[in-house]
Amino acid sequence: MFRIATLLVICASALTAGQQVLLVLLKGANALAYYTPEGQLLTKVPVGQHPHEMLLSRDGKFAYITDNGTMRIENPGQGGNTISVIDLAARKRIDTISLGKFRRPHGISLDPVRNYLAVTTEGPDQLILIDTDGNKVIRRFDPKGKVSHMVSFGPGKSGAEYAFVSNSGAAFLSVIQLTTGVVKTIPTGDRPEGSILSPDGKELYVCNRESATISVIDTARQAAIGEIRTGRGPVRIGVTPDGRTLAYALMHHKRIGFADIETRRQTGFVEVDGEPISLHISADGKIATAAAEEADTVYVVSVPDQKLIRQFKTEKGAGPDPVMLVELP
Repeated sequence: MFRIATLLVICASALTAGQQVLLVLLKGANALAYYTPEGQLLTKVPVGQHPHEMLLSRDGKFAYITDNGTMRIENPGQGGNTISVIDLAARKRIDTISLGKFRRPHGISLDPVRNYLAVTTEGPDQLILIDTDGNKVIRRFDPKGKVSHMVSFGPGKSGAEYAFVSNSGAAFLSVIQLTTGVVKTIPTGDRPEGSILSPDGKELYVCNRESATISVIDTARQAAIGEIRTGRGPVRIGVTPDGRTLAYALMHHKRIGFADIETRRQTGFVEVDGEPISLHISADGKIATAAAEEADTVYVVSVPDQKLIRQFKTEKGAGPDPVMLVELP
């Protein structure tokens, strides 16, 4: 044990600005882990219990992590009520944002202009708005849905005007006007989960886990305008910077799927040996990263080639969920 800890300290001290690393959120181990792109563990940063989702600040200096407090959305329990703030260069948690009586934070999104976070909570179903300049809650909204899950901010010239909340216990999105709090609903497939905006902000793509489809939402009209048929169990999704390709995790099918946005057709898939529950595309659009929580396995996939580059194991029981390939600030 001493030798392993010593090696981690040595590896961690070698991290440098501009270095590429895989940030792996370990739901079972309550930590954010740094790995080399080849799969070598460098260091771990403790966070809250059973974290679920993470995103980076626009300058890439900080990670914001939802400390849900339960392993799965179906599990009972009051859960946690904090957001962990990680200084990526310093490799430590520098703050925790309290959500007060609102518990089990899950989905998280960053305003495209202002330093605001949108965070969904499951206990009760709410959307919480946070100003990261002071790391304080500034407003909350009732999505009027069932089991608030993932969230995407809508586009806006001076900041997001709307938030799109997936209701995993229903078959619709809640669209919340962030000034008035007025809520509109948009029908989707069964159990909508992960979503991603197109690079131009004109469309939102929503994974419908139990319908094997991705809903295409016109963000201006706030209406569904099409769908993409996928394999079974689409749960998380990413889009390439050119706005041409979607990649998504197919949980039930044990695959990473790809679709052409213009034709709205699935173009291929990569088979993996576990049930992937996360998906992220690198800033250059070349690499998709995913993880199978129950198999303790991380997958690195070439988007242009639609091929598995490598996979590696985390420690047993670590439960890897979101994985991001990033450059350290």
